[in-house]
Amino acid sequence: MKKALMAVAVAGCFGLVACAAKPPSASTAEKPMPASPAETANPLLQLSELPYHYPQFDKIKDEHFAPAFEIGMKQGKAEVEAIADSKEAPSFDNTIVALEKSGLALNRVNYIFFNLTATNTNDTLQKIEADVSPKLSAYSDSILLNEKLFARVKTLHDNVAQLGLDAESARLLDRYYTNFVRAGAQLSDADKDKLRDYNEQLAKLNTQFQQNVLKDTNESAVVVDSEAELDGLDANEIAGARDAANARGLSGKFLITLQNTTGQPPLTSLKNRALRERIYKASLARGSHGGDADNTRIVAQIVELRAKRAALLGYPNHAAYQLEDGTAKTTDAVNQLLAQIAPAAVANAKKEAADMQKLLDKQKAGYKLQAWDWAYVAEQVRKQRYDFDESQMRPYFEMNNVLENGVFFMAEKLYGLTFKERSDLPKYHPDTRVFEVFKDGVAFGIFIFDPFKRDSKQGGAWMNSYVDQSDLLGYKPVVANHLNIPKPPAGEPVLMTADEVNTAFHEFGHAIHGLLSNVKYPMFSGTNVPRDFVEFPSQVHEMWATWPEVLAHYAKHYKTGEPMPQVLVDKMKATEKFNQGFATTEYLAATLLDQAWHQLPVDKAKVDDVLAFEAAALKQAGVDYVLVPPRYRTTYFSHVFSGGYSAGYYAYIWSEVLDADTVEWFKEKGGLSRENGQWFADHLLSRGGAVDAMQLYREFRGRDARIEPLLERRGLAAPAKGKAGK
Repeated sequence: MKKALMAVAVAGCFGLVACAAKPPSASTAEKPMPASPAETANPLLQLSELPYHYPQFDKIKDEHFAPAFEIGMKQGKAEVEAIADSKEAPSFDNTIVALEKSGLALNRVNYIFFNLTATNTNDTLQKIEADVSPKLSAYSDSILLNEKLFARVKTLHDNVAQLGLDAESARLLDRYYTNFVRAGAQLSDADKDKLRDYNEQLAKLNTQFQQNVLKDTNESAVVVDSEAELDGLDANEIAGARDAANARGLSGKFLITLQNTTGQPPLTSLKNRALRERIYKASLARGSHGGDADNTRIVAQIVELRAKRAALLGYPNHAAYQLEDGTAKTTDAVNQLLAQIAPAAVANAKKEAADMQKLLDKQKAGYKLQAWDWAYVAEQVRKQRYDFDESQMRPYFEMNNVLENGVFFMAEKLYGLTFKERSDLPKYHPDTRVFEVFKDGVAFGIFIFDPFKRDSKQGGAWMNSYVDQSDLLGYKPVVANHLNIPKPPAGEPVLMTADEVNTAFHEFGHAIHGLLSNVKYPMFSGTNVPRDFVEFPSQVHEMWATWPEVLAHYAKHYKTGEPMPQVLVDKMKATEKFNQGFATTEYLAATLLDQAWHQLPVDKAKVDDVLAFEAAALKQAGVDYVLVPPRYRTTYFSHVFSGGYSAGYYAYIWSEVLDADTVEWFKEKGGLSRENGQWFADHLLSRGGAVDAMQLYREFRGRDARIEPLLERRGLAAPAKGKAGK
């Protein structure tokens, strides 16, 4: 299943779009203001003079952030109050456009700070994050609950027909009005005070949850005493485990570090069953085994506060509040889609387990299949059934080759993009690579590639933006992709797994969404679309990882340069539906868990035993299959308890309906071609949130999406008829 987090949610951000901070302004929009000595000396408060206003990472220090936040909030609040207190009659320009241009210094600080806390954090940054998150929440509330400001927005919204606005401007006005209302602008003063309190508490708890996940994931790494116990891992993986142990002062030992999901990569190849069990149980226990990184109490508080906030705003539960602003619209729509898929997925998983047990019995293994055995035994079944060993593919997936001759090659063929590395631009970490992006030879943006796992980096994979494209502000995009590939010893090649290659193409789909943006207003730029639509373009781009022309261009042996043998390619394709019962079930278990927590009404949202609730919810949903735990358990489910996916983890499967249908379109139209890429870019990618998401899809595809391609892809029985994605 996909691991993308998309853009890192910015805690306590301005709040007018999803929870993503607005971009800094271009020099044409940001008017020079008298600067104090503190501002002049702080690179965060000065518009970067680097190309594309790329961040001055070489000048930014930890101590710059706290004063930059303080000054940025002060400036932003003054700018917004000037709009609200204006004696002029409200107009689109003096209210809505003025809001789009407000808070520029703070937004610049927001983007840089929260991107760095996700990619290269430290104790100082975490302390600042804990301190500033509730302050940013209060700042956001001071804008969205400003009665005079909302009155101006409402006046314009009520008289939109008389304003003569173009379509994008009219949508911008509607989004501002909707976001103010959803943020509580129409509440009484007493209820606004309650809302402020809820938001402040949630900002603190969300930050604490994520910091606990990072801390406990690092502390839960499994120490191994001897190399013999690592039988099954390759030489680079063993060397990486030795280096990880040495880095923590564990000389002579080995360390298996954990990623954010329940399943851990070494479980696929480790022969030592006892060690597999140790790794699995360490992963599963994160955030729930006591200590200062335990998240059970925090989860209970977050759930209750979200339910209280939803009730205050007039919704039956938090999920209803969240879904209203997506493409799904209702909890019923989401529940129906999940109910349609879950039974078949679990049934398939049980068939897969039965096949694995047969193999174990045939081998006289002497044990019953357990969850920590699944990945290892599944790989044995795949080898037996398809004569295919996934490890045979890794020599053909050298990372730089995948990036430059795979991902970039695809981008050139589809969109006319080329990439030139910029070694002159500063980096926030030496492992990153920076590329200037050209479209048909014309420079138009920056792409940052950050591939490796490290203790200072959150788990998973995601895209974020440092600068969003906007014609209003004269800005071109600066975007980044982040993966968590284990870094091999110095001098050794970086050989990716097939899943890591797929993830690289997926995340680059998000990057393309940001790079090809062509909108006027920053609110609509790039990936600023509904949460249950944002995964769609990225999922589509996964198809190119195994598209014959693309695969042949990058899948070459890192030593010999020989292309991947066709027999290996054929075996890889033959296994595409293998283990889909497991993959679909572990994803759905997490998705249904997310909905269970967030569909609780306020009178039932006080949960004393988080783990007991989790077990009951999985059982009620019919996905309590002990051999296939949720992809994320509650206590390390960062997507929904600290990221921007609360009640929204269903977005991956919801978007996959659109994705699978779009893959069929590309195949019908001949696949990898500039004509097809241009149509996809012009009718969907470039328009961001400037047009209703499902209207965009219908304009691109000529109809609504059909669910059958998704069910076929996942090996599930297709219904007689049915649509989803509306």
